[in-house]
Formats: sequence, structure tokens, C-alpha cells
Amino acid sequence: MLTKRLPPLQSLLLLVSRPHSHHARQQFDVIVVGGGHAGTEAAAAAARMGAETLLVTQKIHTVGALSCNPSLGGVGKGQLVKEVDALDGLCGRAGDWAGIHFSILNRRKGPAVWGPRAQLDRQRYREFIQSELLSTPRLTVMEGSVEELLVTEPNPEKPGCHRVTGICLAGSNQPISASSVVLTTGTFLSGSLFVGQTTSPGGRIGDAPSSAGLSYTLRERLGLRIGRLRTGTPPRIVKDSVDLSLVKLHLPDSHPSPFSFLNTHTRCKPEEQLPCYLTFTTPGVERVVRESLHVNCHIQQDTKGPRYCPSIESRVLRFPGRSHQVWLEPEGMTSDLFYPQGLSMTMPPDMQLRLIREIPAMHRAEIHTPGYGVQYDFVCPTQLSPALQVKNTQGLFLAGQINGTTGYEEAAAQGLWAGVNAARCALSLPTMALSRTESYIGVLIDDLVSRGVTEPYRMFTSRAEFRTSLRPDNADLRLTLKGFEEVGCVSSVRYQEAVRVKNTLQDALLALQALTLSAPNWKKTLPDICMSKVKSTILTGMDVLQYNDMSFEMLASAFPECLSSYKEFSLRLKIEAVYKPHCDLNKKEIERIQKEENMSLPQDIDYLSIPVSLSQEVREILDRVRPSTLGAATRLEGITPAAIVSLFNYVQFTKSQRMKREEELCARNVSLPQ
Repeated sequence: MLTKRLPPLQSLLLLVSRPHSHHARQQFDVIVVGGGHAGTEAAAAAARMGAETLLVTQKIHTVGALSCNPSLGGVGKGQLVKEVDALDGLCGRAGDWAGIHFSILNRRKGPAVWGPRAQLDRQRYREFIQSELLSTPRLTVMEGSVEELLVTEPNPEKPGCHRVTGICLAGSNQPISASSVVLTTGTFLSGSLFVGQTTSPGGRIGDAPSSAGLSYTLRERLGLRIGRLRTGTPPRIVKDSVDLSLVKLHLPDSHPSPFSFLNTHTRCKPEEQLPCYLTFTTPGVERVVRESLHVNCHIQQDTKGPRYCPSIESRVLRFPGRSHQVWLEPEGMTSDLFYPQGLSMTMPPDMQLRLIREIPAMHRAEIHTPGYGVQYDFVCPTQLSPALQVKNTQGLFLAGQINGTTGYEEAAAQGLWAGVNAARCALSLPTMALSRTESYIGVLIDDLVSRGVTEPYRMFTSRAEFRTSLRPDNADLRLTLKGFEEVGCVSSVRYQEAVRVKNTLQDALLALQALTLSAPNWKKTLPDICMSKVKSTILTGMDVLQYNDMSFEMLASAFPECLSSYKEFSLRLKIEAVYKPHCDLNKKEIERIQKEENMSLPQDIDYLSIPVSLSQEVREILDRVRPSTLGAATRLEGITPAAIVSLFNYVQFTKSQRMKREEELCARNVSLPQ
């Protein structure tokens, strides 16, 4: 994996690109629009499912590009990367290939909230993604701009008011047909760029926005509710113009931890990793922000921006008088630029330079590319099913920032799951949902479709009720087996490795459970352990491994005959032991919630008139969102516990009445004379 040679970028682009006419008359199972993190994962997943897939992007050479920050993972986000990898996605392996600075965030806290993270080399990451797409069977990539969706009458046997059957490209009168279409337009849907008082159409600097026809189709023809969000990016700083003697050095982990469960090491050797640097804003920064407000039209807009990755203007206005962190992150092994994390800004370029130079370490800094803001359309995600399919439109799936999220990792997770379900739909298989009890991807999607967004959504570990079970270390055990046996998106090679890991871990846990000694004997065997000698309880190896000062290696050294063969999984076994009591307590609650989650709510319920005790507000919320399960309904803002009880009783009653009628009809048919 990590030793393979990628083809030169220019050769790769020539191989991938095809003229429009080559595809004009072809029929695909799935068409994916957009080549960012959501689009690349969606296209690869659909192809892995066995669907003939077409990825359409405005520019071939930007497929897989890191549009903003040169990093992957983090707290909550790293969990998503691990889960995408467990389902055979691309971004984890790409991160291992392109990473130049690896670290585990939250290391001082428990492993459940550790955040695997890496700084990336932009060019290496893009080349890896493009190479993977090129070598994926049943996947074609082409350059083009989607003018509009092909919309027809729906299949009367399925829910929905419309059906999407393909796309039309700008400059071409030949439609391209497909059973499913996945839109992953990112910030390009009616995108506008802002620098100072200058506004121009675009979704990323140097790139045009998506066609106005696409926005028109979504809003006018399909009747979808569309909102407007904003984001931004900082200026890029010339590395040699920064005084590094005035910043705090931040070194990577001495032993890089790969994202992918298939990799035992990263491409970048430990000693080759690059450092990051930490500095802080000054009162001068706040002064420049305030002086520039009258020439900063982006910050004056009331369009919602990201709370968790705000511009420096927003931070200064929200928290006046504070000093804010600025991380100087390398953009690549050979890049001469820094990415100043924490300094997104949209003021005029001359003011940006003034602001940058108010920070002591950058008093002589030079800007290579100014920062800018982006405003774009998004589709209110409560109009989607848990399969990320538009509820009123058959065959149309959405993923990424078009659903109101922010971040590469959130986009990749949605893209993978949308691609899976688009392929299942095209191949006449039922769509699937992931529960929030089994994955962060499930939490992400459930939050979006149940609650919607009022600002760009970002994943945090605090959003998961059962994060002690949804750890980065066990994503393969939670998802890889399901991904192969039930979903169909995981390769047999990865599946066989996951089975091996599962069986080995089970054998090791059984060996630990079978290892029993009294407390005095444990103390005699392992004198360094902090255990009371007077304790008379019989303890297993699993119990002892829960002690803070005990590692699996120490146990294996004391009992080599039964434990030494499992040293490969020392860290995972330690984590399993530490969290076993918590997971045992969670198990019953998870089972209860899963039953609740799986109770389907009929999509034809007339919430505005059903004869149950519901307030008008609750009726309107249910009618607008139309949750697919009772569990999803419980998480809707404004839905009371009493309303859930009434809804539960109504569904149970109507279900029993329907079954009773069916039994009566069946009995009549049986008794009719022949």
C-alpha cells in the first residue's frame, strides 16, 4: 500500500480525462457531481458496490484537492476518518500517504475521545486520491459542468413526487442517463467569493460556481427549501518571511499513528515529519479588524457562518479583548507556504497584510494569496432520509456541504454513505441507514436529517451518546464486517483482515479472563502494580489490565505462555479492558434505543389531522421533517416526550388494526366456497 508508486500527475490527468462526446450516449447506474471529499468518496463507494459510476467535475486536476486547511482528522473528525476507512473509503489511506505531521489530540483524556490528526502535503494527497479513482473498476471520471438535472414523473410504486434520471452538461445537448444521481457541490452551489467590498461568482478561488440551472432545478422544479451559509479561508503566508524564533515549536508524535486499519506505518518516516508553530493575536489585530469593518461586506452579512471555525473578524467581535491562537501549519514537504490556522479573513488585501504584521512573529510577513470568504446555497437536510436521499425525489442523493456541514471529514463520511445508497438504489436493493448507536457517521446523518442546521455542522465527540463504544480503535470491528456482509462496500481483502483481528482479539480476551489469581498473588507476580495486598478478591487478567499503571506488555512478560502471541494488539486490548465496564452498562441502553430507532413511521401519515393529542407546533414539525423512525422523531427540536408517547401509541394502534383487518380478509378468503 504505502510502497506503491503513483504515476506522474500530468500522465494521470490525461488517463482520467475524457471528452464529452465519449460519454454523451452512455447509461450509468450512478452519476456523482463534484470531485471534492464527498464526491470522491461517493464515486468510489458506488463503484465498489458494483455500480457503473460516472464522476463529473469542473476541473480534473482539482479532484481530491484540499480546498482549505492542509490537515485531516481531529477530535470527532478523526473518528469519522477511521469509520470511513473501516468501510473501505479513501481518505484514511490518503492521509497515511500524504501526512507530514501526525499527532493524537486529547491524549491526556480517555481513548474514546482521542483525535487522530495529520498535517498533509497538498500535492501528495491530491495525487493519491486521483490515482485511487483511476484504478477503481467501473468508475469513469470526466470534466464538465452540470447544467441541470433530468426530472420526470415518479415511479408510482415508490414514495416521492419526482424522479431524477440523469444530468445535462453545459455546452452539450446530449443528456447522460443514470438511475441515481449524487450531488456533492460543496461551496459551488450559487457560490460567491468575498474580499473586502469585492464580490465575484465562484465556489473556490480560481473556480466558477455551479450552473445556475442546477440551483433552479432544486429550488423551483423539486421545491426544496434552500438556505445560505458562509465560510472562509486565511491568507497563505510565505514561510521564509516568518520569524520562527518568536513562536512556540509544536512537534509531532514520535511514532506516527496511521489512520487506516490496513496500514502499520505511514509513508512519512518519524524523523522526516515537519513541526507546526503556535503564536497568538495581539491588541493590534483587534484594532485592524475594527478599522476594516466598513470595507468588509462579507462580515456585515447576516448569512450564518461556522461557529467552530470562525473568521478572525467574528472572533474579535464575539470575544473582544482576548488573545486568540494562531497555528502556522506547513502545506507540504517542499512547499514554501504556511497556512495560518485561526486567521480566516475577508477584509481587503492591504488590511490583511496590516493585520498579519501585528503579530510579532509575522511583523515582516509576506502574503502569497489573500484570504477570502465564500457564501453558498445549501439544501435544508431535514428534507433527506437517513439514506441521504431527497424524500420527495426518487434517485437523488445529497452529500457534503450542500447538506449544511463543514469540514473534509464530515463531507467524506456523507459522500461514502450517499454513494453506497445511490448504488443500492440503482441496483434495485433497499437503501440502508446507520444507527447513531453504532457509528459517528450515524450520529452525523441522524443529526442532519432529524434536527437540521442553523449554522455549518461540525462533528464533536460530545454529539455521540455512546462514545465509549464508538472509539477510533474499534471502528473496524463495528463497521468493516457489516460493510462486507450487509452493505457490500468492503473488499474481501479488508474483510478477511477484520475477521482475523476480531478472532484474535476474542481469543486474547478469553485468555485474559481465564488468567485468575488472588490479589496477593497478583502483587507478588507484578510487584510494581498499585494493588492492595490485603485485598482477598480473585481477579482476572482483564480486571488487572484496567489498572492505570498496568500494560498488556507487562502482563505478557509475566505470562508469556498464554499472552505473548497477542502483543500485536497490546494497545487495543488495554483499551478494551479499560472500557469494558462502561460498555457493559451501555449495552442495554443501546438495545433499547435500537428498538426505538427501528420502529418505522409510515411516510403517508397525515400529521396535521391524525386523531391524537399533539400540539399544532408538534404537528407542523412532524409534517415538515417527516422522520422515518420514532427514534429520529425523539431528537427533533420542539418534540416533547408526551408527543412521542402519543405518536408511539398511534402507530402501534394503527399497526394492530391493519394486522387485524388482514387476518379478517385472510379468514374470509379461506372460508369462501371453491
